[in-house]
Amino acid sequence: MIDLYTTSTPNGRKVSILLEEAGFDYTTHVVNIRAGEQHDPDYRAINPNEKIPAIIDQDGPAGKPIRVFETGAIMQYLAEKSGRFMGNDAVTKLECQQWLSLVTTGLAPTIVQVFYWSQHAPKATSEEVVTFGQQRYSDEMRRLVGVLDFRLREYEYLAKTYTIADMAAYPWIARHEFFGFSLDDFVGVRNWYNRLSKRAAIQHGMQVPS
Repeated sequence: MIDLYTTSTPNGRKVSILLEEAGFDYTTHVVNIRAGEQHDPDYRAINPNEKIPAIIDQDGPAGKPIRVFETGAIMQYLAEKSGRFMGNDAVTKLECQQWLSLVTTGLAPTIVQVFYWSQHAPKATSEEVVTFGQQRYSDEMRRLVGVLDFRLREYEYLAKTYTIADMAAYPWIARHEFFGFSLDDFVGVRNWYNRLSKRAAIQHGMQVPS
């Protein structure tokens, strides 16, 4: 059994999608980040970085419980545990690692900055600085979505087969309207998004926590 500590954000949903795809039994524990529960000492013992998601695999290596935090590490751990979703040959595995890295270190942090500058910074920052920050990160977000689009105009998935790289990217793209970009501007991403949206595991994973 796997304990998933999460909330309804794209980062959390990456992991719930993978848990659904892999068919693992898991229990969901909602961490109310608006109330600051991620800073509670009990949760910090699970994730020292005080962010969601995190997991505890009660049946980890050698049958002993293990905690895993940071979405990239969680997804690689679960994919390896399932023996799936990392590619079935050396080239595809490398592609999976490259695109997973782009999503987790490029796309996701940039979109978080778009959210910060559009939702929080205006309350405490001069109009000129806010405008600059919003434009800077909005442009970078669109550039990174364009990188995905360049790939997905040629391939069905980010790697040559469906992998954790796709699962990591999907929840961010699913919020495209909220983050202010249109899928009509990214045909490859749009077609990829529409295909993945039909997967039952993605539909279920996007509802966690309900």
